Amino acid sequence: MSAKKVEVCFTPALLPLYNIANATVVIIDIFRATSSICYGLHNGAQAIIPVATVEECLAYQTHNYLLAAERDGQVVDGFDFGNSPFSYTREKIESKTIVLTTTNGTHALNKCKSEAQQIIIGSFFNLDAVCNYLISQGENVLLLCAGWKDKFNLEDTLFAGAVVEQLKKSDYLSDDAGTASQDLYDLAKADLYAYTSKTSHSERLKKLGIEEDIKFCLQLNITTAIPVLNGEKLECLVW
Repeated sequence: MSAKKVEVCFTPALLPLYNIANATVVIIDIFRATSSICYGLHNGAQAIIPVATVEECLAYQTHNYLLAAERDGQVVDGFDFGNSPFSYTREKIESKTIVLTTTNGTHALNKCKSEAQQIIIGSFFNLDAVCNYLISQGENVLLLCAGWKDKFNLEDTLFAGAVVEQLKKSDYLSDDAGTASQDLYDLAKADLYAYTSKTSHSERLKKLGIEEDIKFCLQLNITTAIPVLNGEKLECLVW
């Protein structure tokens, strides 16, 4: 039996370089889409439907769903909310279906959903649950960093490094991108907030006055909920 692999794709632009037909793909967009998706399902959302464009999101307005749209860090005019985790409270979203489009996270997911064997959502909120699930499944893993508009970003890479750290203890073989990600995580993990304060996305969010989102999204293991793509919907698997 060949060794299990964990690979890291730093941006969706590099996705064509990877074979994901026999892999579980973990979508990562720490600031803030995948954090909010995990938090929303943790708080009782029935499902979240990720779509690539604002127009696709609007097409669901007759379905009695909540519509969430974010571009460049801000809520798109006319939508219920964007991708701040503070919008995904139990009072607002419990038992509801949410249709979500974001600048980076849903873009990454939609780039790979037709080819991947399975797609799950990762964030620091569910780090240990994601790692335990991946190890239990025994499949090859691709950690897909959403980045920023198809460019590398630091915070998604740090999360990828945290996953690589745990999977290597279970005899997964990492590629060089995974090793680099783990090295960065080793530098950052003592104080994630301090380390990520130097990121460009952190600066964008601070300028928008939503610095509290950054701190919130860096919390470790506050949920065991794992969002899993089932058809067009992300649904909750508690692991």
